[in-house]
Amino acid sequence: MFFKLGEGMQSFWDKWILLFGLTEQASSHGEKLLSGIGGATAIGLVFWVSQFFVTAADAVWLIPSIGASAVLLFAVPHGPLSQPWPLVGGHLVSAAAGVSCVLVIPDALLAASLAVGLAITLMYYLRCLHPPGGATALVAVIGGESIHALGYQFLWTPVLLNVLVILGVAVVFNALFSWRRYPAYFKPAPKMKKEETFSHADFLHALKEMDSFVDVNEQDLQRIFTLIHQHQQSVPGPQIALRVGAYYSNGSLDKAWRIRQIVALRSGKSAGHNQVTYREVCGSHLAEPKTVSTQDFLEWAKLEVESNQGCWSRKF
Repeated sequence: MFFKLGEGMQSFWDKWILLFGLTEQASSHGEKLLSGIGGATAIGLVFWVSQFFVTAADAVWLIPSIGASAVLLFAVPHGPLSQPWPLVGGHLVSAAAGVSCVLVIPDALLAASLAVGLAITLMYYLRCLHPPGGATALVAVIGGESIHALGYQFLWTPVLLNVLVILGVAVVFNALFSWRRYPAYFKPAPKMKKEETFSHADFLHALKEMDSFVDVNEQDLQRIFTLIHQHQQSVPGPQIALRVGAYYSNGSLDKAWRIRQIVALRSGKSAGHNQVTYREVCGSHLAEPKTVSTQDFLEWAKLEVESNQGCWSRKF
């Protein structure tokens, strides 16, 4: 028997889902399948190429961290952590941190801990943050005698070798599909009007249209949208000129959002008698035209807007 959860129970489960980070992924089934095929192809080539340059004992230690890189390059090809410099720089810097710690710190536990911490710090400062780099630093310490015997040669074979192979596969594989260009530079963002305004629903729709995994959840999106709104509110806009027939918005979020059209302007003998008659065209309180003082209307109105194919945006 099928039944519908009550409102209270649904809210309870929604909170638990958010707590565990089980958020909706906007990418299509085809996109998910392509990510898996790309990752499998890359790792297969890494294994094949590595056997010509390093022993199997050496190569096998680096496959786990390269496998983690494959997740980023083929599931999140446009993400900042997946780009060429984070990939190459992240692995090399981390490998250098790991080898250095092994050479100067005799205790394996301390060396492993410091290697990962040093790798994270260096990647941050060198702007090549790449999570799999932490595994590369760790392997340099715990990889055993076959890895330790390589010394700093470990940076070139197998680390750089594996990185260049997976980088080449990512460029070629993603180039086969127009929406999966890699690096992200080859997929430039469309130009837009300066200070264009968007709603939360607009962002969600755009994520689905991208058909690619984006490393941002619903809470991050809401936070970003709120910060954008706060910034817009804090930056003084140009002096608004009131005109009959023009549309104005209070720039608020969600249910507080309003758009009003000026129906009439009246001027008295003093500024205090100036009045604006408006009708609300968008919002939750549509009603008959109302009249307020010009000062009150100007304090409410944050920007003049216009409708373009059903979408409201700032008028310049």
